[in-house]
Amino acid sequence: MTQVRELYLSVADTAAQLLAAPEVADGWRRPSALARLSVQGLAGHLAGQVFFIPTVLAEPVPSEPAVSIHEYYARVSWIGSDLDTPFNQAIRSGGEEEAAGGPAALAARVAACVEELRGILPTTPDRLVRRPSWGPWSISLDDFITSRMLELVVHSDDLAHSVGLPTPEFPPPAVETVVDLLSRIALRRHGATNVLRALSRSERAPASISAL
Repeated sequence: MTQVRELYLSVADTAAQLLAAPEVADGWRRPSALARLSVQGLAGHLAGQVFFIPTVLAEPVPSEPAVSIHEYYARVSWIGSDLDTPFNQAIRSGGEEEAAGGPAALAARVAACVEELRGILPTTPDRLVRRPSWGPWSISLDDFITSRMLELVVHSDDLAHSVGLPTPEFPPPAVETVVDLLSRIALRRHGATNVLRALSRSERAPASISAL
């Protein structure tokens, strides 16, 4: 099994434990730390980053040409997009629907899916995958898994903060992978000088170099 799959399974297991925390259930109907998204909706969106993997594996291998993960993030239209775009509205409604069965049911589904993936991912050959919302391209399975790991790490922090819990601790290589991706996205969005100053010269740093 590739390292990224091992890291992903560890991160997904930690996210599953967070979803099962009583604080998440207690805050289920409250607003989350993300604008216009309840804790329920955020939990559902977080869970979707686990459910996506068996979903794409069940689909036919796409014929669209493959791009690298960095090119994938350069092409997607949702980065930095307005909250009212159809894509972001679908994210919010999809998260609410995913979690409609309640916190206990969602946590149990995620834990079961992680366990299923522990049996599937070690022997699954790398292949191309694609989601219907993308343009005419695909990415490798391992790159897709990496992108879901980014989502899990970022949204676990969002969810934990939303319900007053500390951010979960993830394996350092997983965090390094996510930070590398976010840094590359930030470079494209804000330019090399702004990112360089934000990381080295607080007195000249821009207000934000947010990647997403």
